[in-house]
Amino acid sequence: MATVAILAAAGGAERQLATHVEAALRSGLTAAELLALAEHVAVYAGFPRALNANTVIARVLDKHGVARAPALRRIAVRDHETIVAEQGTSGPAVVLLHALGLDWRLWEPVTASLADGRRVFAYDIRGHGSATGASPDFTMADAAADLFAVMDVLGLDRAHVVGLSYGAGIAQTAAVAEPERLESLALLATTDCPFDAFEARARSGEVDGMEAQIVPSLTRWFTPQALAVNAWGVRYARQCVLRGDPLHWVAAWRAFKGLDVQGRLEWFGKPALVLSGELDASTTPEILAAIAERLQGSSYEVLPGVPHMQTLEALELVAEALKRFLPAA
Repeated sequence: MATVAILAAAGGAERQLATHVEAALRSGLTAAELLALAEHVAVYAGFPRALNANTVIARVLDKHGVARAPALRRIAVRDHETIVAEQGTSGPAVVLLHALGLDWRLWEPVTASLADGRRVFAYDIRGHGSATGASPDFTMADAAADLFAVMDVLGLDRAHVVGLSYGAGIAQTAAVAEPERLESLALLATTDCPFDAFEARARSGEVDGMEAQIVPSLTRWFTPQALAVNAWGVRYARQCVLRGDPLHWVAAWRAFKGLDVQGRLEWFGKPALVLSGELDASTTPEILAAIAERLQGSSYEVLPGVPHMQTLEALELVAEALKRFLPAA
């Protein structure tokens, strides 16, 4: 990243810049990170050099078939503002809800793939990412109301809703509250009732701070092999937890304690997918299978060798499963 920044700022080294952009991709940098770096160069080295760097980066991304990052949009949602990432120009609307402690970028590995024939939206849930201006005093019903408010701003009367972990808890809560606004429901690595551990995690955030959450969170979320490799998904998750606001961490876990959907979606009556990771130690396949059994007419799949943070460690398997389930234009 340092080399790319230096060459971009220096200017007149487009061939060398392209070589190091390719090296950056091999080292695990994402398209979004590289393009953001070009934007950053504009402030300190001027727009002409930043635009030249952006052109080189875009050419390398196209050469290697790397999808561009989603467009970002800031919107007002009830008592706060958030960021919405948008990708795709036509087709059914799909809204993606991320896991606790992370942000919309949890979905970035799969948005381009899902956007083929669909309009895909992912946003920062209250208390996360750019939505930390929200009140920390909230319930799962409030988080579900936020989802509907986001849909209203985007002009979506209905959408296919996909959630992972905490995000799927919000999706289920929304499906209970206003099922007519959901075209379908995809539940990944989640639960339909709270665990005793939720309060312990909230209390640890209060007492021990965010550094103390890194090891227990990452070892729940990823396989040992992924932690050893330390690729982008692991680095991203670690930084999200480390930089998280303990007040909002605590609030989210305590809201999750109030999850109240078990047995209330039997007659949802819309297409539903329940997607489990074989190696998920947090929400095990047994938990997901029981959810699928209670959600009449749902499809249930187990992804082999996959842990809790499905999109960050097994993006291709997750993308293929969702593309099979979600309709496209």
